Amino acid sequence: MEHPGDLLILLHKTEKIDSKRKIEEAHENPIRRSSCSEPEKDYIGEVKKSQKRSDCIYAREEREMTIGIRIILTCALLLATAGVANSTPEIEMVNVEGGCYQMGDTFGDGSDDEKPVHEVCVDDFYIGKYPVTQAQWQSVMKNNPSHFKDCGGNCPVEQILWEDAWKFIDKLNELTGKKYRLPTEAEWEYAARSRGKHDKYSGGNRAGSVAWYSGNSGGRTHPVGTKSPNRLGIYDMSGNVWQWVQDWYGPSYYQESPRSNPQGPASGSYHVLRGGSWLAGAGYARAACRGRLISGFYRINHCGFRLAMSK
Repeated sequence: MEHPGDLLILLHKTEKIDSKRKIEEAHENPIRRSSCSEPEKDYIGEVKKSQKRSDCIYAREEREMTIGIRIILTCALLLATAGVANSTPEIEMVNVEGGCYQMGDTFGDGSDDEKPVHEVCVDDFYIGKYPVTQAQWQSVMKNNPSHFKDCGGNCPVEQILWEDAWKFIDKLNELTGKKYRLPTEAEWEYAARSRGKHDKYSGGNRAGSVAWYSGNSGGRTHPVGTKSPNRLGIYDMSGNVWQWVQDWYGPSYYQESPRSNPQGPASGSYHVLRGGSWLAGAGYARAACRGRLISGFYRINHCGFRLAMSK
């Protein structure tokens, strides 16, 4: 099999009302302000009475205007706050109970970098039920970089760099106060295989029932959640779009990987992608398959991501 990373590298791609002066004038004349609530008395002639009434009306109008402005500003603030709240997307997360499993090519038909099969243990965590969608990206980032915009808001966002994914995460965390992140490679495979079960694809051993890949995609992405989920209720871990994970890529990392919560190499030139895509063959949709892409360089229409969160 060609290495999936090599395949990836070759693929295409209120008008403001100012009444301050008048309000200050009203406050500078305490007689005018305070006498409006007192009975009219001790004034000589109708002129003075009329003037007094006019002054009272004027001051009352000023107070009403001030109250009106405060109401308008309060409403504007509430509307603005509602707008911010409405712009925060709902991210459905699945609880994944931690445990240990045999990570790597347990079926014997994978690439060298999927070997050796080795035991890995991960802590409890949450992972996105679906890949991040175009609508979710749009609501946070106010743009849509996807090639397949006509697929709709419920389709996975694509043409995403690893760095782009982290920009989205940082902004989403600011909006929500949560601590979303990318999954590690070990967490991703553990979740894809329904807590480390002996599954070739995420959800079973038949690619067609769980994945959009080159044999059934029609040459494009599809709305998330339209294929069968795995046993944890997670969709599109195999196929549709490749998914960035946290780790740098190391071709021999499995030979030196720690047993507990591996984080990948400390540095590298590539970052790991998992899951295959609409453009790749079924072999790349295998749960153990490791893709790689040069960081910050290739923006292609079958790379997306999903979120994770520590418990």
